[in-house]
Amino acid sequence: MKKLSLRDLDVRGKRVLVRVDFNVPVRDGKVTDHKRIVASLPTIRHILERGGRVVLVSHLGRPEGKPDPKYSLGPVARCLEELLGRPVAFGDPRGEVTLLENVRFSPGEEQNDPAFARDLAARADLYVNDAFGAAHRAHASTAGVARFFRQAAAGLLMEKEIEYLGKVLGNPDRPFVAILGGAKVSDKILVLERLLAKVDTLLIGGAMAYTFLAAQGVAVGKSRTEPGKLDVARAILARSQVRLPIDHLVVERIEGALGPRFMTEIPEGTIGVDIGPKTIDLFRAEIAKAKTVLWNGPMGIFEMEPFAAGTRAIARALAESAATTIVGGGDSAAAIAKFGLASRMTHVSTGGGASLEFLEGKELPGIACLTDAF
Repeated sequence: MKKLSLRDLDVRGKRVLVRVDFNVPVRDGKVTDHKRIVASLPTIRHILERGGRVVLVSHLGRPEGKPDPKYSLGPVARCLEELLGRPVAFGDPRGEVTLLENVRFSPGEEQNDPAFARDLAARADLYVNDAFGAAHRAHASTAGVARFFRQAAAGLLMEKEIEYLGKVLGNPDRPFVAILGGAKVSDKILVLERLLAKVDTLLIGGAMAYTFLAAQGVAVGKSRTEPGKLDVARAILARSQVRLPIDHLVVERIEGALGPRFMTEIPEGTIGVDIGPKTIDLFRAEIAKAKTVLWNGPMGIFEMEPFAAGTRAIARALAESAATTIVGGGDSAAAIAKFGLASRMTHVSTGGGASLEFLEGKELPGIACLTDAF
């Protein structure tokens, strides 16, 4: 069911409690990556431009339910002030824009304590959830607080996440190609099963591909596999639309990268660390035919430059595609940011675990609590 949007609310003269995801890296009192803050700006500006006041609430890190200066949102408030170009009050609501202190400084947040949720609700007239990255958590500020408002709406970022990820599971433009990578099959079994019923082609790379190859009897050397998931892998491979790597970048050890070479099978005592050029060509050809592409998970150890070519090539193929391209958060989002290609994707999800659970078909508490659209 479509959810009520911030666009549907009359915010003039109202205080709007907005749950945002400002869980950003902070070093020496400064935010080192402000992408998540930037992603919230359209919602904040929408409210301000229509005469509303904004009370922002977020978590940062894991302070274990008590105040900890290391996890203070003070540096985030200063960063937001610079990005927004106007004052941001920190602490008690008293200006046009206020950022409350880390909501996880109270044990009531993660316990979804009704009294704590009521206290948050008392600070505003309307509630908007724009924190898709935290929507899979049933916490006071993401779910419990909504019951104390007559209407609870999705922010502009949340609305976009629901729209694009929802279309993937609903009625994607075809051909629909999904690319899954990352480390473990077990992390993505439910996503694999869900997507198999939807996709025209499923491309599997990353370390998880070695479990599938091992299930086919292909030599994978010392590459990471999950022996307990071989039967699951065989069941998935029984579906005709699955494509696996046909060559690999192989090394004798990761640190030092002794003897890197491309091989169709991975000899004993060696490790696969990236997809090879033939696989890149195979995957590019499938992407070129697609009208919708979903990507979740890197093709190799992209954090190390010698092993980044496969992931970079897939990112470029998506950037050059005319298809709707959706990147499912986490490491994939980090990869396209590293390669400077984020702006060329149709949508980059801000949720890691949240995007996976959404694609699994789970009901996310931070979305379920929102008011259904009229």
